[in-house]
Amino acid sequence: MTLSKTEAKQLLERLIFIDDRPGDWVQDVWGMSPTLGETAARLVDGFDALIECCSEEKLENLLQSLYSDRME
Repeated sequence: MTLSKTEAKQLLERLIFIDDRPGDWVQDVWGMSPTLGETAARLVDGFDALIECCSEEKLENLLQSLYSDRME
C-alpha cells in the first residue's frame, strides 16, 4: 500500500519538526535570528516543493529508509 503525498508529508513533518508545524518552527527560528529565519523559511519552501515533485513511491521509500535508520 502506497502512502498518499499528504500522508507522507505529515510523517516527514512529524519526523523533522516533531510536534511543531513547519510555519511555527520558522517563526521560532526567526525570533532567534532574522537571517536564520529567512534560511528556515526557504528550507520549508524547498521541503514543500520536493514533496510536490516526488512520486508517492519515492516518498514512501524515503520514509522507510529514514524510519529504519531511527530504529537501529
